[in-house]
Amino acid sequence: MTAAAAQSLGPLPEWNLADLYAGPDAPEFAADMKTGERLAREFAETYRGKLAGLDGAGLACALKEYEALSDLLGRTGSYAQLYYVGDTTDSQRGKFYGDVSAKLTDISTLLLFFELELNRIDDAALEKAMQVPALAHYQPWIENLRMEKPYQLDDKLEELFLEKSQTSASAFNRLFDETMAGLRFEVEGETLTLEPTLNLMQNPVEARRKAGAEALARTFGANLKLFTLITNTLAKDKDISDRWRGFTDIADARHLSNRVEPEVVLALVESVRRNYAQISHRYYRMKAKWLGKDKLMHWDRNAPLPAEDTREVPWSEAREMVLSAYGQFAPEMADIARTFFDRNWIDAPSRPGKAPGAFAHPTVPSAHPYVLLNYMGKTRDVMTLAHELGHGVHQVLAAKQGALMASTPLTLAETASVFGEMLTFQALLARTDDPKKRKALLASKVEDMINTVVRQIAFYSFEREVHTARKQGELTPEQINAIWLKVQAESLGDAIVFGEGYETFWTYIPHFIHSPFYVYAYAFGDCLVNSLYARYRESAQGFQQKYFEMLKAGGTRHHSDLLRPFGLDAADPGFWDKGLSVISGMIDELEKM
Repeated sequence: MTAAAAQSLGPLPEWNLADLYAGPDAPEFAADMKTGERLAREFAETYRGKLAGLDGAGLACALKEYEALSDLLGRTGSYAQLYYVGDTTDSQRGKFYGDVSAKLTDISTLLLFFELELNRIDDAALEKAMQVPALAHYQPWIENLRMEKPYQLDDKLEELFLEKSQTSASAFNRLFDETMAGLRFEVEGETLTLEPTLNLMQNPVEARRKAGAEALARTFGANLKLFTLITNTLAKDKDISDRWRGFTDIADARHLSNRVEPEVVLALVESVRRNYAQISHRYYRMKAKWLGKDKLMHWDRNAPLPAEDTREVPWSEAREMVLSAYGQFAPEMADIARTFFDRNWIDAPSRPGKAPGAFAHPTVPSAHPYVLLNYMGKTRDVMTLAHELGHGVHQVLAAKQGALMASTPLTLAETASVFGEMLTFQALLARTDDPKKRKALLASKVEDMINTVVRQIAFYSFEREVHTARKQGELTPEQINAIWLKVQAESLGDAIVFGEGYETFWTYIPHFIHSPFYVYAYAFGDCLVNSLYARYRESAQGFQQKYFEMLKAGGTRHHSDLLRPFGLDAADPGFWDKGLSVISGMIDELEKM
């Protein structure tokens, strides 16, 4: 970020990780690592080979100890990751993160027996043990664990898979992160990192957008062989794991971890693809006309409209926008979000070496979440702040479920974040009187929804084709590029022209590397929130309470149970069409303007 840009945005907060540990060399960190290893060894000595002989009270005691260990070890792992992403190009941070990850894997190996052995307990015996209230408390977690049973291997194989992850998937994930953070992009004599270069795609001056796009293409192209190797390796690694575990479809493992039925995801994907023409194709043809073009180049896709507010939004104003929107919905929601600002739980500046993108990390229930942003002052950055704070609020509320049950499946994990975006957008729209500015704001929201729904389902289709093709052998850069262009053309339509170099733009998407098939969760969350928000507008009375109960549930309830109080059912094929009709309706409104 340039000095001028930083000055216009005002002071940007950097997170204070001291709530976890004062530093990587803090005595408390070393002590917790040592304590975690000692307790893990004692736990293994106490319970290995003995779970089947325990009664309900004994199993409950074991689970309580296991949960406490999960929180302690999770605290050290969270700190190592958050410290590392602050500058992934710093070799000392990289070594610290690598050493801690390796040690935690060794400790996890000591504990690996517990879940495997628990799943071998006879159903009838476990059901009887569940009569003890202390064990019944963990029933949602145990039921989720039992779903993994058909895909678990014997203890030694599971141990091998866990230990080898350090030199396979985890190693290639780290290689991707450090490579991406180290990339530099030459734009008209200026050397930029990834985030500021991507930010140029929203510049009002076409020459700047084009220059940014060409810089991205040059650097991605120069590193294409490496990213192809990473993609081939991780796809093969996943294929091996899936084959050994007995998953039949390439995305089945993700569906299982999301606790969502494959047919529900298929209905979502088919509904979105069926609506490409009515949503993205139609919108981009309209946008081309607004910009006085027959077609849009790929660097024009996120270009601001002529009347769009392209000024840089100072951090203090972004804070007020989001907290005000949250507060109008529920004061408690704003109070929780305000804590992130007041206690420095947010890292906002874009810095060389810092991990790109944005995320909210829940850490552990005994601590609190942290939010990472690369705030550049765009309206979309304000929406990203609203999005990540939605995650943060969700994580704070769900923390009461404890270390084993606070985590929410990815599909529902995106609900609070997208809902936070919607609240902020509606608040901004309500305070905008100028018709041209309202049109630009509405168009910006449509584009965000297209990026969240259409683009993410296209990403999912891309992943499916890449992983399927990889089963037949290693893929060349040209093959992956061709798949990318194909799914992009299908999803975005004939109003977008893909210039030279765009075929390599798959290389920077981190979800393909870190969480294969994660991306449909965004579309799931957006369509779900469209339906939820419609319910809220129909009747606000009692909605907030039901909404908070949903967030507080964490990972203790299935999506069908959580949505039932709102009269919604994701298994209904018409559910997704209803959510998509909200986007289509906004485009209808834009056509009339």
